[in-house]
Amino acid sequence: MRFAIFSDIHSNLHALEAVLEDAQKQSCTNLLCLGDIVGYNAFPSECLSRVRALNCPVVKGNHDEEASILKKTGTFNAFAEIAIEYSRQHLSDEEKEWLRGLRFQRQIRDFTIVHASLDTPQNWNYIFNQLDAIASFNYQHSSVCFIGHTHLPKAYIRDGSVQVRPFDSLQMESGKKYLINVGSVGQPRDGDWRSAYCIYDTDENHLSLRRVEYDLAAAQQAVRNAGLPEKLADRLAIGK
Repeated sequence: MRFAIFSDIHSNLHALEAVLEDAQKQSCTNLLCLGDIVGYNAFPSECLSRVRALNCPVVKGNHDEEASILKKTGTFNAFAEIAIEYSRQHLSDEEKEWLRGLRFQRQIRDFTIVHASLDTPQNWNYIFNQLDAIASFNYQHSSVCFIGHTHLPKAYIRDGSVQVRPFDSLQMESGKKYLINVGSVGQPRDGDWRSAYCIYDTDENHLSLRRVEYDLAAAQQAVRNAGLPEKLADRLAIGK
């Protein structure tokens, strides 16, 4: 089976459509969404509808949770909060209820998916380094776990010690544990503006990182037309 695993769409419909088209061209048989469907960009309801239509497993992200509640929690920065309020205003009550009902983590076949980390996933801890990864590995009972949240594609590999490295292609080995950040569809932050997602071939035990170009100018203009901060449009072009 070939799983297309994607995360952090953040209301970027142009990017999402490009990734789904690429996944089809790559003969992916299954789709998985690691959360943060909404936030930052101009199409929260449209992206949510598109993901729901896929009828694929989805886990909850922190932006999904924040957009589905009525009261601000004060946990986001000013730009993120403006975008979350925009998402709240453009999601129906039924859509918010669907987001609230998402699970924090799921087991898919013999691997795990979660948005942030496996240690208290509802606290939205970030995994940036080996120490962060160790905390999650301590709760990882499968050989492979896929995460998002940081928007930075990386592979954390536990074989006695924990190694971390970027990857384009990764052949997984038995006896090791893997914690894989699949990057972001709608707002990459590793200096590459193109959408990122991963393909996991379970028959070959192989992982590949895909980069997909999309209509960047149209996505930026949509952010401006929505009255969202100019910074949110600008950052799409620089991948930061």
